[in-house]
Amino acid sequence: MKIRRSDRLIDMTNYLMERPHTLISLTFFTKRYESAKSSISEDLAIIKRTFQYRGIGVLKTIPGAAGGAMFIPSISETEARDFIADMAHQLSAQDRLLPGGYVYLSDLLGEPQVLKRVGRLIARQYIDQQIDAVMTVATKGVPIAQSVAADLNVPFVIVRHDSKITEGSTVSVNYVSGSNNRIEKMELSKRSLPTGSNVLVVDDFMKGGGTVNGMKSMIEEFDSHLVGITVFAEAAFSGHRMVDEYTSLLKVDKVNTLEKTIEVSAGNYLQKVFGDK
Repeated sequence: MKIRRSDRLIDMTNYLMERPHTLISLTFFTKRYESAKSSISEDLAIIKRTFQYRGIGVLKTIPGAAGGAMFIPSISETEARDFIADMAHQLSAQDRLLPGGYVYLSDLLGEPQVLKRVGRLIARQYIDQQIDAVMTVATKGVPIAQSVAADLNVPFVIVRHDSKITEGSTVSVNYVSGSNNRIEKMELSKRSLPTGSNVLVVDDFMKGGGTVNGMKSMIEEFDSHLVGITVFAEAAFSGHRMVDEYTSLLKVDKVNTLEKTIEVSAGNYLQKVFGDK
């Protein structure tokens, strides 16, 4: 049954947004709405223009018999800057300071709207790169990895500090903790990551970079390639950080445990993605 254009536009937009990085053929839409290809093409042009204007994402249209449309999620510069500024303000609250200079993040990273924007921000940075999997370490990085993977439409894999019987055979690596120089171990199921994968590493918090560096070693064990590293927040670190190339949404600049004060600012994400102003 043919439907009105307004209804069709709503359904098409929803269908595309629920299937990011997936090519949907024009033929599929013509059969779904019993409409001519010319009408579908006009609809896609409207959606594409709106996505671009609102900073929602990019709608790639591919001509030809095998062509179609593909939605690639993004975020506007204004929304990104406003969100990071709001997060920096919330994380500067005194009651978030934990022993060791860490910041309490669990409540924010448990909010769906916060996670949605974090995922969109991180996915935006790698919009033009081939990502086959998102990797994180259990447990606090899991919701971030899941959100990023959803926007990239790829699997996410979880590295664990202790193996589980349900994981089957695992690959393990030893790594040096960047904050206390202790030798730690992490493991990943052999079935989790195909050889030759392009992997994006994400995590909630980075101090010395030991855990992230361990995941980098794990990727090498699978003969795969590290595409990038992005963390929600990094701590100011006076020692030698074990990773040099990384992106952070936020940075804990100063912590005073005696006065229980904390100062948080934007990390290097805005400069890397948009160029700081």
